[in-house]
Amino acid sequence: DDAKAGKIKRVDVQGRTLQITPVDGNKYSIISPGDIWMVGDLMKYGVQVTGKTEEEPNLLVSALYYLGPTLLIIGFWFFMMRQMQGGGKGGAFSFGKSKARLIDENSNSVTFADVAGCDEAKEEVFEIVDFLKDPQKFQKLGGRIPHGVLLVGPPGTGKTLLARAIAGEAKVPFFSISGSDFVEMFVGVGAARVRDMFENAKKHAPCIIFIDEIDAVGRHRGAGMGGGNDEREQTLNQMLVEMDGFETNSGVIVIAATNRSDVLDRALLRPGRFDRQVHVGLPDIRGREQILRVHMRKVPINSDVDPAVLARGTPGFSGADLANLVNEAALFAARRSKRAVDMQDFEDAKDKIYMGPERKSAVMREEERR
Repeated sequence: DDAKAGKIKRVDVQGRTLQITPVDGNKYSIISPGDIWMVGDLMKYGVQVTGKTEEEPNLLVSALYYLGPTLLIIGFWFFMMRQMQGGGKGGAFSFGKSKARLIDENSNSVTFADVAGCDEAKEEVFEIVDFLKDPQKFQKLGGRIPHGVLLVGPPGTGKTLLARAIAGEAKVPFFSISGSDFVEMFVGVGAARVRDMFENAKKHAPCIIFIDEIDAVGRHRGAGMGGGNDEREQTLNQMLVEMDGFETNSGVIVIAATNRSDVLDRALLRPGRFDRQVHVGLPDIRGREQILRVHMRKVPINSDVDPAVLARGTPGFSGADLANLVNEAALFAARRSKRAVDMQDFEDAKDKIYMGPERKSAVMREEERR
């Protein structure tokens, strides 16, 4: 009808698409209705009709269009497998890379002077420092330093601090990692991380590897079913091989910490691996006094503060609890705008740790207050 009325100036035909140019110049496209007489009718009404052959699709473009998603999935699968096997060079997808954090000998300032309240444990591990400093002293007499030392004790007793002090005294690199860092949902990742960690340690030998909460990966084998348990057992098997595989004079010493030594696999505790267990228990009254004095160095203390009195009033406190006590006392003093922490601040901090924060808004009867 528009063509008959003279409103259509031109029609371009390309395949089944008709691009129409009206007299007013506002172009638009429609799908051809498939009428074989349409072109003749348009020309009869004076409409200029042109035809273009439909472009054949490029063969390469067509192949990429159909095969592209499949190739992308295959490429991503190969990439993930390579990363899981430890072939990656770092980054978010490097599953097989060890997560151990390296503290070099220059940045580790912790020494045995910073460790208090566990004199027996310090004596047990002091020979490790001698071995790292002068290994020939032991080797010329045929002695063999323990490959691994297991620090056993309740939480907060200073096991990690003791391990850092060993590295600080010996002036050697210190690798720190948690047992849960080896556990991953992908099969083979934990074993790859163990291999990568020991390879890095050998490059920095003599050095110390510290594994915190090793019971996350070192539990008894065969204690369950499922893929997660199989992955943990593979990780443990790789750790057993690595610990018994390096030579006695390699200079790599493994120190691990746990508060659940009863759940560890027996093969992990045999001579040649973690063949020495050091118990780091809660400090006694003398140890608590020493720990308080260490933490009080960093805080301005009033002359009325007696660490011996505080030590008698904190039975059962671990090193971490005592550090928290000093910090809470400093916070109380800061709230009261004091220049130094006095004994009243320590008493209030001790009450807060024992009984929780004070509830001034609680309504209580006189009998309950008693």
